[in-house]
Amino acid sequence: MIELDNLAYSYGGGELLSEVSLKLAPGSFHFLTGPSGAGKTTFLKLCYGALVPTAGHARIFGQDVREMTRDDIAMVRRRIGVVHQDCQFLDHLPISENVALPLTVAGRDVQAEAANLDELLAWCGLTPRASALPPQLSGGERQRAALARAVILSPDVILADEPTGNVDWEMSQRLLQLLVELNRMGKTVLIASHDLGLIRAAKQHVQARVLRISNRRLQLAGADL
Repeated sequence: MIELDNLAYSYGGGELLSEVSLKLAPGSFHFLTGPSGAGKTTFLKLCYGALVPTAGHARIFGQDVREMTRDDIAMVRRRIGVVHQDCQFLDHLPISENVALPLTVAGRDVQAEAANLDELLAWCGLTPRASALPPQLSGGERQRAALARAVILSPDVILADEPTGNVDWEMSQRLLQLLVELNRMGKTVLIASHDLGLIRAAKQHVQARVLRISNRRLQLAGADL
């Protein structure tokens, strides 16, 4: 689905990632770890075509990012749901409409998808907050809404950047369970996180492969996690 081949990425004159190779297979579950500033967010952006590698290759669903047009990138992103770290929403729209925005962008009939939207909001525990504006949501509610928005188009791949970074342990477990359920439905999941407790909890439910960015390289983390 997503393949990185001897990839490197430089930023501001310095190399941030080097000699990175990875294949995200259908239905796989990965964690990406590493210290702050190691390049986890950059790595995710390379996985969905927001950045182009400075060396090596990034292929998304068989297409090399360097050869893709802007329209090509837009089309493949409908198959990749991204949960961003900052959870940006349109504050003047209720959360139900924010979650539905990808449907509008994709040219889908939002009214025809109303039942699916209601089911997704219920699945994420957001039905009581569907009409609330984003500033009225708690941190956990915003994270769940971000996850709902990322999966509204039923993508093949979910990339989540520190999805539990701003919530308590109970809420992080709930968000993790949602991602585990998506993986059981056949979705490929990659979570960038520094929370080793979350990773250990996940490994009780799924066969999660743990990757670590260290010294610009991507490594397979030890079995002690």
